[in-house]
Amino acid sequence: MHPPYPIITADVLIIGGGSAGSMAAIQAKETDPDAKVVIFEKGDMLYSGCIARGMDALNIVAVPGEESPELYVESNREACQGVMDEPPSYIMAKRSWEMMQKLISMGVYFPKFNGEYERLQVHPKGRFCVTMKEPELKSILAKKAMELGAVVHNRTMGLRLLKENGRAAGVVGLNVRTGELIACKAKTVIISAGGTARFGLPDNGYLYGGYDFPGNTGDGYMLAYHGGAELSGFEYTLVYYIIKDMNAPLLYITLTRGAHLFNAFDDALHENHPGILMMHEEHLAQRGPCRIKMSHLPEEKIREIEEILFTTERPAMERFFQGRGVDFRTGEIELWPTDCYLCGGHGLTGIVVNERAETSVPGLYAAGDSSLVARGHLSGALVFGMIAAEQAVRFAREHGEPALDAACVEDVINDRKAKLAQNKNPINVEEFEFKIRRLINDYIRPPKNAYKLQRALWWMDRFAEEARAMARVGDPHELFKLYELENILQCGRLAALASLERKESRWGLWHRRSDFPERDDKNWLKHIVLQKGDGPHGVTLTLRDNIRMREG
Repeated sequence: MHPPYPIITADVLIIGGGSAGSMAAIQAKETDPDAKVVIFEKGDMLYSGCIARGMDALNIVAVPGEESPELYVESNREACQGVMDEPPSYIMAKRSWEMMQKLISMGVYFPKFNGEYERLQVHPKGRFCVTMKEPELKSILAKKAMELGAVVHNRTMGLRLLKENGRAAGVVGLNVRTGELIACKAKTVIISAGGTARFGLPDNGYLYGGYDFPGNTGDGYMLAYHGGAELSGFEYTLVYYIIKDMNAPLLYITLTRGAHLFNAFDDALHENHPGILMMHEEHLAQRGPCRIKMSHLPEEKIREIEEILFTTERPAMERFFQGRGVDFRTGEIELWPTDCYLCGGHGLTGIVVNERAETSVPGLYAAGDSSLVARGHLSGALVFGMIAAEQAVRFAREHGEPALDAACVEDVINDRKAKLAQNKNPINVEEFEFKIRRLINDYIRPPKNAYKLQRALWWMDRFAEEARAMARVGDPHELFKLYELENILQCGRLAALASLERKESRWGLWHRRSDFPERDDKNWLKHIVLQKGDGPHGVTLTLRDNIRMREG
């Protein structure tokens, strides 16, 4: 008797076809053209993930003869305020030039001036940011992966990690359009499904108006967590300071090209290389909002900025500014704090990996915003996509095809059936999500304190029960939204637990505790590692020191 769901096989199964996933597919097929590489992509891989379309720079490239990987590690350690595993950051910087050359070989354009690549200083030390001018970066990566033979299942969300004798053995996926399940038996799994962008609620109340890609609801974190892998950095609750109501990149694109920054009292802030944390301080001191002005710039420089913002970075920006009546030649761009979110690329949240992209589960790898490669940005996603693929192909060669964990798949089928039976519940799923994320704003968004975090845990537990008793599932769309909602809830629980444990303030606003206002390097230069277990709220929490590079 055939099971009521399709079963496919893979040597390498990639969950998430964004920047890291696309590069992982390319590297896997180039490492072993005979390897069967399968991608589960929640959206459409051609334009999916955080960059979705184009990019104006690679944040981290150690250009030979200019900047060293060792200097990058030193710089990033300072940016992370001492909480950082050095080996992943080092290998990412070491292979960043190789990765950049790989992009160039695919046709990605990096402009040169007087024969040299333009390098900007956006890190505490060194000029590691290399400018790029490529409005079609994502489609270039996706098309290359498909040309090499990667098999893509679009509109497929990863629900549950399958295992065999402790190793990763595949994933159960859900078609977000039809609600149908698919099981993939895989020798190895790479998780590259982004962070938790839909976490806090934007001030405008729009569910999908977050700074990061709104389709990222912690799916990758939860695949790993429920599969037994270690997570860390969930107390690093990012709040950016960016275009009001647009939540889109702007600062380094404008400030590095001569734009000026002022607070609400017209005090100049651009003279000291301002960063997000400094702008947070201005806002918390009620000297905000800050504003970007470009009226002093020559016309050619303004056109350069417009071209980057309106074609490469976010084409919707042009229409947004026109609607607001903002002309960069005469007007100003108002900046406000964003919603809070969890991310490996911009922050320190993710699945714990070593310099080989290995997680604590054999055969399971992670890359991109799902992985904890401290503040790795796009460079980290692409390099660790390469590394994860190389290691996964090696692992697949050494291990046979796993058996299907039919019992686990049956659990998913029963859970799906129970959710679909919620068709008479009273509350629309999106209304339920609105309330959850509003409460995340109230109790988890920094500044934090023990009372607020304890209340967050109470609410997350209550919401978990009410998601079954109250949320309505009337069609496949609402079905996958409920799975997303459950991931958001669990990420909220982990963020509250980790934030309670770190009894200090660190990283500026991102982990500011009003009851522990001082940074405490003596006791807290360490990671808070979370793993599914029998501890409070079903979570095992341990502390681990930083991992340093071996000398020599």
